[in-house]
Amino acid sequence: MRDRDAPIGVFDSGLGGLTVVRQIRTFLPAEPVLYVADQAHVPYGGRPLVEVRQFALGISRALYAAGCKAIVMACNISSATALDTVRQEYPDMPVLGVIGPGVRVAVRCTRNRRIGVLATEGTVRSQAYRRALQACNPDLEVVEVACPAFVPLVEAGALDTPETVQAAVQYLSPLCMAGVDTVILGCTHYPFLLPVLQRIAPQLTFVDPARATVERLLHALLQRRLHAPLRTQADLLVTTGNPDAFRRQTALFFPDGDWQIASACWSSDGTLTLPERSSFGTPCPLLCPPF
Repeated sequence: MRDRDAPIGVFDSGLGGLTVVRQIRTFLPAEPVLYVADQAHVPYGGRPLVEVRQFALGISRALYAAGCKAIVMACNISSATALDTVRQEYPDMPVLGVIGPGVRVAVRCTRNRRIGVLATEGTVRSQAYRRALQACNPDLEVVEVACPAFVPLVEAGALDTPETVQAAVQYLSPLCMAGVDTVILGCTHYPFLLPVLQRIAPQLTFVDPARATVERLLHALLQRRLHAPLRTQADLLVTTGNPDAFRRQTALFFPDGDWQIASACWSSDGTLTLPERSSFGTPCPLLCPPF
């Protein structure tokens, strides 16, 4: 049994998974988070699925070794390629992805049974969303669009520039032409672009899987009696990239965030070693504005 005061491990290729962390701070304020941004390999979207799977397994094993009591793959392509394997490796702890929760919300939202998915190239190649949606309802029409420009734009902080708007128009056009009424944001980076997406296509319902994922996380923690009664640690954000650049990025997206930031490196054998839990420090408030 894991320690109730242990952190929740969350990871993504970059900043996107912080949209899930924001929901954890809202709905599970007592829970400390150990977040890994694998910026040494961002973006994951264009990489071979086998390679992404190895990254996801390496990070999950590092989070388990660091004592985390639950793991959230706040990364769609990792959820598509590695979720089942990590669950089999660690049956004693909750391991969640973001695909299933987002699918269930979209199926409830759609009125005409036409659902669009905006995702990375790798997630589209995996067909994870198509399979999950049609498993819920074989009559659903699913239209997937790969959005290779979105993650680099978000990582660069370009949330509402002419280039961003142009890319959004390009990616939304086939969904609008197909007559979808509900669109899943199939990458955790994409909620940062939601204001632009809603401005271009206000008739569409956009589904951010983050909240539904955290609701399932809360249920899993309560079921296993792993929920923290009191917040005792600050959040720790770890990047495999440049920690100074990561600090500037997090300050841009979450100017009121107060957390510890550290770095980690991959070894030549694919092992990721994370900082000791003593690096977490004392509890700090995390005030995240809406975006």
